[in-house]
Parts: sequence; structure tokens; C-alpha cells
Amino acid sequence: MKAKTDVEAADRLIADYMPYIKSETARNIGRVPKEGSDDELSIAMMAFHEAIEGYSRGRGAFLKFAALVIKRRLIDYGRREKRFAGNVSLSTSVSDDDSLSIEDTISDSERPHEELHARDDFKREIEELTVQLSGFGITLSDVAASCPRQERTLKACRDVLLFVMKNPALTEKLRETKKLPMTEIHHGSGVEKKTLERHRKYIVTLLLIYSNGYDSIRAHLKQIFRTEEGGMKA
Repeated sequence: MKAKTDVEAADRLIADYMPYIKSETARNIGRVPKEGSDDELSIAMMAFHEAIEGYSRGRGAFLKFAALVIKRRLIDYGRREKRFAGNVSLSTSVSDDDSLSIEDTISDSERPHEELHARDDFKREIEELTVQLSGFGITLSDVAASCPRQERTLKACRDVLLFVMKNPALTEKLRETKKLPMTEIHHGSGVEKKTLERHRKYIVTLLLIYSNGYDSIRAHLKQIFRTEEGGMKA
């Protein structure tokens, strides 16, 4: 991730994902934060930056990792402000390598509040995806219009997805230029340029979904993409 070593890239990433940061802040504090007046939003922004610096591919989807860091820092802040009971932070490490925290050891049955959030996840992901797509000049209606109708074309789009996800530099290029790197994808995946152009908006949407941790949306896509063993997991 370029933003790990490039301050300007990190700032751009934070700016691009402000809707997501605000959404995660609201999810954790139970209300919509006000920019410029709520400390919680500043804490969440710093946590997002912390996530950028601490992220590695082995941690899974970046946004899922960032959401966990934001949650931990807001819990710590709330404890300091005496809004939460207890004297120990849930982010306190319980393993030598800091990879496992107290929060990670709590079973789902002990976190009923997370169940309340689960039903809203899909709607929230759609809202976040809509905002992200707007940066590419794409609407959900555009995506529906460019969706492939034939099995052969669906397979071609799947091949593009598999190729790009194995070459993260292309995802970074897409994010920075807001354009699909068609030449590289054509040569690397073997998919014809006319197919890439015809279904460009659909392909861009797939790449954003699979590179940003939209787990609920990805679960629905399992009905469409059935990958071979060793391929891209939905």
C-alpha cells in the first residue's frame, strides 16, 4: 500500500474514505459525529491513519482492519472520558506479538450489540459503495446497465477480477487515476479490450468491492462467481 510510506497518498486516502470513517464513528458512538466539534471523529481519523501504517496483506481486507482499529481507539477514548466502565482497555494485548487483544477473545454471544449492527451491514455497505463509485463517475444504475448477460462474458469479467486481485499495483492504479488500466488488464488476462470497455463500470465496481472488504455484498456475489480451487475466494 503506497499510503504506508507516502504522506500525501495517506492524506488522499483519508479524504477519499471520510464517509466510511464517519460511518464507523457513528456506528460506535451511536450518533452522527459533527466534523470540527466531535473529538470522536478526530480519534477515528487518527485511527484510520494508524491502520494505514499498521496494515499488511496478511491482516485481510483493509477496511475491515481499519474498522477494528477505529473501534478500539474509540473504546479507549470513551474509557478515558469515563463513558465506559472498567479500567482495562479492550485493545490491551493478551499475546506476546500484540496480534490478539482482549476484545478478540470475547465470544459473539457476549457481544449482543454486534448482532444489532449485523442487519444494517448490507445497507451500510451499499451506501459506502455508492459514495465510492461516485468518485469514478459511476452510479448503481450504470452498474446494472453494464452487467454482463451471457455466461461467456461473466467468465471474462471473473478472469479480470482474478488477474487484478493477484496484481495489487493495478488496484492502486485504478484508485489513483480513477480509470481502469485496460492495456495491462488486456495483456495480463487475455480479455478483449472491447469487452473491457463495454463492461468497464461493472468491472470497476467488482474491483472496488473485492479490494475494500465489502463482506456482505461479496456474500451475495457468491451466487454469480464460483471460483476454482486456489482461485479468488468470494
